[in-house]
Amino acid sequence: MSEHTDADYEETGERTYGASGGARRKKRRRSPVGCLVALVVVAALAAGLYVGAQKGIEFVSDQFGSVEDYPGPGQGSVMFEVSPGDVAAQIGRNLKDAGVVASVQAFIDAAAANPDSSRIQPGSYELAEEMRAVDALDILLDPANQVKNTVTIPEGLRVTDIVDVLVEETDFNRKRYEKALADPAALGLPDYAEGNAEGYLFPATYEIGPKDKPKDILAAMVRRWRQAADEVGLEERAAALGKTPAEIMIIASLVEAEGRGDDMPKVARVIYNRLDGPGDKGGTNGLLQIDAANAYGIGKSGTTALTTEELAEDTPYNTRLYPGLPPTPVEAPGDDAIAAAVEPAEGPWYYYVTVDLATGETKFTDSYDEFLEFKQEYLTYCESSDAC
Repeated sequence: MSEHTDADYEETGERTYGASGGARRKKRRRSPVGCLVALVVVAALAAGLYVGAQKGIEFVSDQFGSVEDYPGPGQGSVMFEVSPGDVAAQIGRNLKDAGVVASVQAFIDAAAANPDSSRIQPGSYELAEEMRAVDALDILLDPANQVKNTVTIPEGLRVTDIVDVLVEETDFNRKRYEKALADPAALGLPDYAEGNAEGYLFPATYEIGPKDKPKDILAAMVRRWRQAADEVGLEERAAALGKTPAEIMIIASLVEAEGRGDDMPKVARVIYNRLDGPGDKGGTNGLLQIDAANAYGIGKSGTTALTTEELAEDTPYNTRLYPGLPPTPVEAPGDDAIAAAVEPAEGPWYYYVTVDLATGETKFTDSYDEFLEFKQEYLTYCESSDAC
């Protein structure tokens, strides 16, 4: 029998005894569960290394190596917005975040190769997912590709009519616009409008972007009014004329309602003469007697003549009952009407009559008797015309 020492068993610390009583080493078996855990750990480490390597490859590819780019032509639809001040790198980052291009560097390289790339205009564009960077750049370079809705607001509309147009031409209902109108500070209305947008939603053509809300649309109209007001020096001219800016806007709205073309400054002069002149001209006594104001007061629009009963209705806008200006503008004046209000023509006129509605021919006079003659001319015209 061979002899063993304790050192022979130090590896396991275990001994077993056979029938002969001699000690022998017992072999240890590996646990199946332990093998499985080891395999899982190794697999997880390998997966982590793979993902990290991939990210590293992407980073290096974007920064130093071959640039990742989609083969195109793309799929689906992505509404993409270029904000004012965006440079190529920012646009590239936004395009990659939106899934349009494969890498920021691909777009930067495309922009660097195109000298027109600095001319990308702010706005919204319809792109696709997984486009070639150069194809995305081509779309962004053409302003005709901007997604926008064009809405035209003609002169002479009231706020309620303007809202009707906007509801028809945009995706928002009347309640949304009315809510925006209830926040005059957000719209940028001047203090002297006293929270009322009547007359301050400027008539013009507006481009409405896909992200514009009712507040944005109405605020753009007020900004356009401010531009028109500044161009004619509204506040300064008002002071020179002895009027407030609010009064000038009311006068401009009346001129818009009553005048046409070259006659607008003359209509403005009639209004000033009636407001400020002596009260001995045919008994005007400061009464404007402008039917457009009366019509506004009773909520009637259009060019239909008012009846005797309608003219007698007692509202703050009845310029046959109350001297001076009505409380607010009665419609939206355009550039010409505002210009006429701050620079009326020189003349002695107190009366005017449009004697031909088709041509707009209007006659002016400071004689009440001549005014009656013009009025009869108008009535005779109406007998043979459907325009009245």
